[in-house]
Amino acid sequence: MSVLLETDRRRDARPAEPAPAPPQQDLTLRINGREHRLRLDTRTTLLDALREHLDLTGSKKGCDLGQCGACTVLVDGRRINACLTLAVMQEGREITTIEGLAQDGELHPLQAAFVEHDGFQCGYCTPGQIVSGVGLLAEGRAGSEAEIREFMSGNICRCGAYPKIVAAVRAVAAKGA
Repeated sequence: MSVLLETDRRRDARPAEPAPAPPQQDLTLRINGREHRLRLDTRTTLLDALREHLDLTGSKKGCDLGQCGACTVLVDGRRINACLTLAVMQEGREITTIEGLAQDGELHPLQAAFVEHDGFQCGYCTPGQIVSGVGLLAEGRAGSEAEIREFMSGNICRCGAYPKIVAAVRAVAAKGA
């Protein structure tokens, strides 16, 4: 009897309809001073657009939840987690990644300070730390060690290089760069 019921169930089952194609959108992203024309699934995060479609792999995919800061980029000069925003939302804005900080072959002052102060160990969080630090300096929030720690708290370093990261930011702040 159970064999008969199973056969009847299979006969009545309809094949599943294929899922509709995800919506695509043409957009232009201005990244590190250059325009990039893309056609993306509207659900693509800025981080995935950078890494998978533009080969800008400096911004790292850490937690993919906005909790670690490894994906930090600047949008119109403000720090954001690229994993938490959709690429289509950034059209018409100026996006700066770690790849866009050095100018004419010269490291950004904070990049140089990270090297000088040994502000990294494994290096995975370093791009997000540096970009966040650049944003912090531009915001004028590097007045004290406590302030730097507070406003960099969204960037996690699992190696524990925090004292050296803070030292690098303080050094650049002291130079007024």
